[in-house]
Amino acid sequence: MLLDFLLLIASLAIVIKSADFTVRYSTKIAEGFKLPKYIVGFLIVAVISVLPEAMVSINAAIQGVPALGLGTLFGSNVADLTLVLAITIFLANRGLKIENRLLENKWFHIIAIAIPLLLGLNGSYSRFEGILLIITGLSFYAYILRRNKSTVKTEREPFSYKNLFLFLLSLGVLILGANLAVQYGASLAEKLKINPVFVGMFIIGLGTILPELTFSIKAVKQDHDDLALGDILGTVVADATIVVGLIAIISPFSFAPQLIYVTGLFMFLAMVLLFYFMKSDKVLSKREALYLILFYILFVIAELFFSGLY
Repeated sequence: MLLDFLLLIASLAIVIKSADFTVRYSTKIAEGFKLPKYIVGFLIVAVISVLPEAMVSINAAIQGVPALGLGTLFGSNVADLTLVLAITIFLANRGLKIENRLLENKWFHIIAIAIPLLLGLNGSYSRFEGILLIITGLSFYAYILRRNKSTVKTEREPFSYKNLFLFLLSLGVLILGANLAVQYGASLAEKLKINPVFVGMFIIGLGTILPELTFSIKAVKQDHDDLALGDILGTVVADATIVVGLIAIISPFSFAPQLIYVTGLFMFLAMVLLFYFMKSDKVLSKREALYLILFYILFVIAELFFSGLY
């Protein structure tokens, strides 16, 4: 059992580090194709940041435990919207500035999060629903990018086959690490008689948010608050739509509806609460960061209380 736990931690370390390299080299590739800075930041960083939980969740579906993947996605989303943002705010030594364009898009973020919850109310996702979720996620990104496309220039790096090779190598290691994380996570859950959903939320889920946390801290330290928020919000939407959709297409699955009623509800409320704080004074303060941490603690208590229902 101890060996399984240590191997799970090692697997998550591989996932997190390889995700960091994947982000780095995918960004260089994007710059080589002369994409605007905002698109590089929002699309490449946010979408690639979901790779750890995406690969874990997709591998979970392939290995026949899709509920573990769903728990990982929803659990990491709640952590992103609360813990990651709160830690980022505290380490920034100031409030996070909120741009008007982010507030203008708030309803699209909220609707994008609500759709997978509505489709999952019956405790299952079909292949057709998976396709709908992917369409929802892609439409969300297309709309946001079209509406907010930036013309600001950034430093360019010539296209390099070396960067392409290192990107593919990092991605391959990421897939391997994700596969091992699922294997040892499921084994640990079985030996401890813990529901795989719970392991996904609080062991694997927390482990896979580190790329977003690292990027967000770096962004605010360089006074790029919009990139930090864009990365987190973009990651959450991609997880809840595109990644869940891919899992459903690979392996349509059923799960305890309580996963939607409890975890999904907390994910939705965290998004609504976050936009409420953003709108209040156009700044996310340390006081609001404390409220976000308290919200996450409430989420953990609720999951512990309802864990037997999964």
